[in-house]
Amino acid sequence: MKMVKTGLALLGAVLCAASEESLQERVAALERLLAQQEQLLDQQMQQLQSSERRLQLDDLPPSIHGATTNVTRAYTASEEVKGALDHMWLIVCGAMVMFMQAGFAMVESGCCRAKNVQNILLKNLSDVCVGTIGWWFSGWAIAYGGPMKDGLLENGFMGHEQWFGIGFVGYKQDGQLEPTTGMLNWFFQWAFCSAAATIVSGGVAERVSFGGYVCYSFLMTAFVYPVIVAWTWGYGWLASINSAGFMDFAGSGVVHMTGGVGALVGAVIAGPRTGRFENPEQFGPHSLPLMVLGTFILWFGWYGFNCGSTLGMNSISSGFMAAQVAMNTTIAAATGGLVVFILRLAMTRKYDIGGFCNGILAGLVSITAPCGNVECGSAFGIAILGACVYQGASSLLQKLKVDDPIDAFAVHGAAGAWGVLAAALFDWGKDMDFHHGWSGFGCVAGEDGSCVSGANGDALAANLLEVVMILLWTAFWTTAIMLPLRLAGLLRVSDEDQESGIDTVKHSPTKAYSIEVTAADKAEISQGTPKAFISNPQAPSPPMEAAPMAPETEP
Repeated sequence: MKMVKTGLALLGAVLCAASEESLQERVAALERLLAQQEQLLDQQMQQLQSSERRLQLDDLPPSIHGATTNVTRAYTASEEVKGALDHMWLIVCGAMVMFMQAGFAMVESGCCRAKNVQNILLKNLSDVCVGTIGWWFSGWAIAYGGPMKDGLLENGFMGHEQWFGIGFVGYKQDGQLEPTTGMLNWFFQWAFCSAAATIVSGGVAERVSFGGYVCYSFLMTAFVYPVIVAWTWGYGWLASINSAGFMDFAGSGVVHMTGGVGALVGAVIAGPRTGRFENPEQFGPHSLPLMVLGTFILWFGWYGFNCGSTLGMNSISSGFMAAQVAMNTTIAAATGGLVVFILRLAMTRKYDIGGFCNGILAGLVSITAPCGNVECGSAFGIAILGACVYQGASSLLQKLKVDDPIDAFAVHGAAGAWGVLAAALFDWGKDMDFHHGWSGFGCVAGEDGSCVSGANGDALAANLLEVVMILLWTAFWTTAIMLPLRLAGLLRVSDEDQESGIDTVKHSPTKAYSIEVTAADKAEISQGTPKAFISNPQAPSPPMEAAPMAPETEP
């Protein structure tokens, strides 16, 4: 019995020791698990704090100088690439639009008489230079200066900040310079502003004084045109007037109609050139080669004008849109030229190169507003109708004896108004119900994200209102500027100076071309064997006669 008790005691001791050892192992395992959980929790807290810091950092503005504590952050790699692409795209496209000034100069010079070519070129040069100062002084501030509220121009009418480019470059707390995108946008939009002013010069060519015209050009670029931009591209009242808002992708109305209406009103106030309708044969173009060269330059520059109006090239959708715009622009230019050429051929039974050139330009103007929201087939139809609008307006002005030497109103004003309406009428929205407009490949959507039904009607109303307001605003201010100048005798060149040639009276040298037609040259022309020379278009050229054929001889 004693041995049994002793054995049981030993067994109990062994079991207690085993139980205590197992318990200690369990406790140790629990302690290890707890430590792992604490470590995992610390890691999660660190990640959360890091995420919060990143969110706070994203709220900071990026800086070319990198991150500074609680002030700025560095640009991300994606932001740097996108920013560089946008700058490259708009600078190149803006330079192409600026080069259109050479096209305008060549077209206007070729359309007018040789004795006034220097005066034409002077006005074109002045448009660019004076327009630059006007756009820098106040034009940009009125058009885009803001302030903005909820993405729209605060007062809806015109901006009133960033005069003289103030605010384009700022200072950080440590005094370092911090640039903005203001310079890029200023440059691109300046090219458009200069184009609008230059259109007017063609409508009043060969009889408007230099001083009076420069006064108008400055006010056009510093105030008249910028207010129209503020209403539209500056997110003013026309951009939010209804569910769709206006649609004028690259400026059929904003740029071309503004310039065209200014040209029409200016031509009426200045009056026709002396003898224009009494002796029309004396007022023909002096250089068709210059007109054709200018037309090709303008066509080339139009790709910067229209494609550049994507306002960036930092995504694949921007690339697709630029390509769509380029295709529509090309089709419209070719179609417009051919239609006017055929119309003039049917009317006169002659090949009219000048009409061909203006038809190309009318097609380009017509597609400028809808190039980003219509299909290529629609671009073809828009250009056909735009060419007809141009021809009708040109013929009407001649009937009314309004002297527009280069058809500036017919090309830019009438075709520009048609282009604005076409942007709403031919929008590529599904089933003629949904509207795309500025949304490009997507529809105008409501708050729930679905396409707004019936937005086409709103778009047409907004674009029609755009046409009316551009007409009224530009006509009013052109009259307010030019009529007092005319009444004061500061607008129109005298009849005597027109007869002698403005170049002869006002310029040095006295003529644009130095090569004269000699008596010997005229004799050779009459013989049918002229030398290669540049004739003086101020004097009537003798008729060309066919040279007699040499008799055939046997070999």
